[in-house]
Amino acid sequence: MSHAVENLQDVKAKIAAAEKAARRSGESVTLVAVSKTFDADQIRPVIEAGQRVFGENRVQEAQGKWPALKEAHSDIELRLIGPLQSNKAADAVALFDVIESIDREKIARALSAEMKKQDRRPRLYVQVNTGLEEQKAGIDPRQAVTFVKHCREEYGLAIEGLMCIPPLDENPGPHFALLKKLATEAGLEKCSMGMSSDFEKAIAFGATSVRVGSAIFGAR
Repeated sequence: MSHAVENLQDVKAKIAAAEKAARRSGESVTLVAVSKTFDADQIRPVIEAGQRVFGENRVQEAQGKWPALKEAHSDIELRLIGPLQSNKAADAVALFDVIESIDREKIARALSAEMKKQDRRPRLYVQVNTGLEEQKAGIDPRQAVTFVKHCREEYGLAIEGLMCIPPLDENPGPHFALLKKLATEAGLEKCSMGMSSDFEKAIAFGATSVRVGSAIFGAR
C-alpha cells in the first residue's frame, strides 16, 4: 500500500471523527484530494483506493494529466481551486466539474459566456478573501453577498457556495466563521474551507468540503 493511500485512510478517519465531534451526520463533508504538482502515476493509487473528488490549482497543469484519468474513471469530480484567468475560462469550463475561484466580475462574465457556448455547467463557488490580503485572490467579504446576487442576476450563474483560504499566520477559526455567516446570508449551503493543517477545525465551523493535499500526497 502506498503512503498516499495510508494517508488517505487516516484523513478520512479524522474527517469522520470531526463530523461526530461536531454532531454532524457522517459523510456530510466532501474530501477534495489536492493533487497539484503530483503526476498521474502518483494519483492513480488514490483513485484505486476509492477517492473520487480531486482539486487542482492550475488549468494548464490539470490539462496535462486529468483528461486520461477522467476517461478511465468516469465518476471522478475535478475541482479548480486556484485562481482563474479569463483567458483560461474556456479550458476551465471544458475540463472541471466544479470551479471554486470566482472572485471578480470579469471571471463571472467569461464563465457565463463559455458555459452557454459549450453547453456545460460546472458547479460554481465564489472565493472570499476573508483576511483582506493584497496578494491573495478572492472578493472582499463586505461585497461577497452582493456579488453572489450579481452573479446570479446579471450572468445567470448558479453559485453553489463560498470558498476561502485564511491567512497562514492567523487562527483560521474566525475566518471559517465569517465564511459560514456570509454563505448563510447569501442563501448558500456549501462552504469549501479547511486544508491539511486545519480541516478538522473547519468541519467544526460548518465546512461542507475540505481541500487536503500534503496530508495525503506528502510534501511538495
